[in-house]
Amino acid sequence: MPLVTPLDPDHDTETQFLAEFFNETLGFCPNSVLTMQRRPAISKAFINLNKAVMANEGKVTSALKRMIAWVSSNATGCRYCQAHAIRAAERYGAEQEQLDNIWEYRTHPSFSEAERAALDFSLAASQVPNAVDEEIKERLYKHWDEGEIVEMLGVISLFGYLNRWNDSMGTSIEEGAVESGEQYLGKHGWEKGKHQ
Repeated sequence: MPLVTPLDPDHDTETQFLAEFFNETLGFCPNSVLTMQRRPAISKAFINLNKAVMANEGKVTSALKRMIAWVSSNATGCRYCQAHAIRAAERYGAEQEQLDNIWEYRTHPSFSEAERAALDFSLAASQVPNAVDEEIKERLYKHWDEGEIVEMLGVISLFGYLNRWNDSMGTSIEEGAVESGEQYLGKHGWEKGKHQ
């Protein structure tokens, strides 16, 4: 049972309008946003930040951003966000081999060195204490420019917020996210956990 019950999607009309963004990314409005709308300024600010972070202005693709989100969520243990991130990666055209082998991104041939650098950055930046170091920086600069690095860290930071929000709230997970979690992550032990 969640810490705070989500409100109906039509509770706040401005949030409802902004939340249409999630129909593209996930196919539904997440319960996390429906809970945030108890304070509409939070839900609206969050959606606008999400849209800004996920906008593509360089070579970081929408699919890679969602895989960065998955690595970050996996590092922090948020099962809700793991399922959402892998679902969004699928919806944004991540290669089937990458979806099936996300756990092995460091060694699987479907991942490029540029993608590995980005995903290792996500892992290092999501750890406590933070593990971003000179080696990570050097690897990033071989493949990405500073604007693209900012985009990546925007995703990592956004999911840092979401990981804390959803694990603390015990946000109820939506059926579509459960399907994606079971399909791509279940073989490695993913389950809903507290997100009933």
